[in-house]
Amino acid sequence: MSPPFVVRQFSAASHRSEILDVATLPVRVLPRYKESPTSSLLSLQWPEPPRNILIIPKLHAPQVTISAIAFAKHLHSEYPDVNLVFERRIANQIQESLPFPIYTAEPALLPDKIDLVATLGGDGTILRAASLFSLRSSVPPILSFSMGSLGFLGEWKFEEYKRAWRQVYMSGSRVAVTDLQDPHTQAAVNGLSDDDGHQLHGAWGHVRGKSMGITRSSKVLLRHRLKVGVYDADGVNINAQLMPTSTAEPQHVLPPTPPELRMPTKRGEPIKQAFHAINELVIHRGPNPHLAIIDVYVNNRFLTEAVADGILASTPTGSTAYSLSAGGSIMHPLVKTLLITPICARSLSFRPLGLPLNSKVVLKVSEKNRGRELEVSIDGKRKTGVTIGMEVRVEGEVIGRTPGGSWAGGVPCVIRSPTGGRREGTSEDDDGWVGGLNGLLKFNYPFGEA
Repeated sequence: MSPPFVVRQFSAASHRSEILDVATLPVRVLPRYKESPTSSLLSLQWPEPPRNILIIPKLHAPQVTISAIAFAKHLHSEYPDVNLVFERRIANQIQESLPFPIYTAEPALLPDKIDLVATLGGDGTILRAASLFSLRSSVPPILSFSMGSLGFLGEWKFEEYKRAWRQVYMSGSRVAVTDLQDPHTQAAVNGLSDDDGHQLHGAWGHVRGKSMGITRSSKVLLRHRLKVGVYDADGVNINAQLMPTSTAEPQHVLPPTPPELRMPTKRGEPIKQAFHAINELVIHRGPNPHLAIIDVYVNNRFLTEAVADGILASTPTGSTAYSLSAGGSIMHPLVKTLLITPICARSLSFRPLGLPLNSKVVLKVSEKNRGRELEVSIDGKRKTGVTIGMEVRVEGEVIGRTPGGSWAGGVPCVIRSPTGGRREGTSEDDDGWVGGLNGLLKFNYPFGEA
């Protein structure tokens, strides 16, 4: 008698998503930024829909991870042409929760592929995102959701993620008829027009709902960065020796320097690219019991001998970070300035300075340090030690127009559009920064009030 037929029972568990290599994705889409007549901010204009999206949630925050999964599922469901990219440690963590493929790669491979970055967390998460592009002059737009402890840089509440994403994704999906003289624009348009003289890019034709017009495009603030180079006593760049400040940061590998970015050193050798800092560069005494002694030069002229716990060179964005705690001035992010702030200086007359953004500042370790090593930190993400004769060179990153009429440089942060009416005499971009000062920093908050 033959044995009875046995039916094998298969598990009903959800399918585990694949983690694919970013190298298989198309190269990044470069957006354009246009001046707006109603705002000092720039308008985001995509030449075609963004495809490769890097999602960066706050580390060690389970609720934020759950929100990142919900965000990813929404994008996959409503925008199936979008490729979702995560840092490797995040991809491994959420792989079981997503029933569709996601992408990852080593940090050095991301800048050539990522069209747009979405951060879920606080200001530290935005810094982490910006640090992935610290060697690049071009940074993708950053859409930030405030889910951290402070969130001064975070623009959107996560509850608004559907509206925020749609506004960014569709920004530039319609163009003025006058722009159709561009052959590249003509090739992307399907010929459909509306009553206000705009035509819809064919690449966005699959998206349900209304398109974003030119006057409703996302507003972008280009946040200035600092270019930082660390040099040994012989004038040789040692940026490659900077190390991550924590195990959460990836090991940094410097890619080959493009020929157009190479500059000769004193020895005639090509140097590495400068690191870019969105907040600040700091030299401090670290665990040493004695004050640091640093010679400060501005545009090749000796300024002062700083005797202090340390010294900061900050951007306007960084003016509300470490510099603010050290007594520095608060600067609007659109002000083109480089801030020099002493940290607990010995002299009471050493006050914070505001220099033009294109100033070249050199911070040189004085011989009076008696061989003690000082610590250098860039945005709190990279660090190294410097000794007598070594120096740190800092200058502001140039932000300006390109030959094609767009803007380049800086960190493009998507600004939350105002939901209410504007008062007469105010611009569209007044609410965020002023609201941050009042709501988060409690600017000039009276003593003794709850």
